[in-house]
Amino acid sequence: MPATSRRVAGAAVRMAITESREEEGRVKRELASQNIRAAAVDYGGEFATSVNKIVERAVVAAKREGVIRETHVDEGAVAGATREALSQLMMKAMGLNIGGKIGIARQGEHIAVAVFFGIGLLHLDEVAIGLGHRALPQD
Repeated sequence: MPATSRRVAGAAVRMAITESREEEGRVKRELASQNIRAAAVDYGGEFATSVNKIVERAVVAAKREGVIRETHVDEGAVAGATREALSQLMMKAMGLNIGGKIGIARQGEHIAVAVFFGIGLLHLDEVAIGLGHRALPQD
């Protein structure tokens, strides 16, 4: 199947909503069979002070799992897509704690980052997904 931004975005969301390491591994293997490279990483903390750490974690996870190469262009694409995804949650999350998972997927020249977080104060949680996409030269 040819790479499409929609397929890759869906793969990133699937990775972000996994509930366990076992499920994450199963989804990652399934995506690999479709020629989609994927990674996921957990994160939690106060939103405003966490943005840089979330971006760093996404880039490190993407490199560690072979989703991207260690190049300025690849790292910048993941960082940009992650910041785009986070910007979609900013109004809900500012000043509150977040916790959840970052999912990253790539096929061909498409890369997507999904952030799936519980946003809360005490026990009053909201749930939100942010999604960013970038285009990269193919490997």
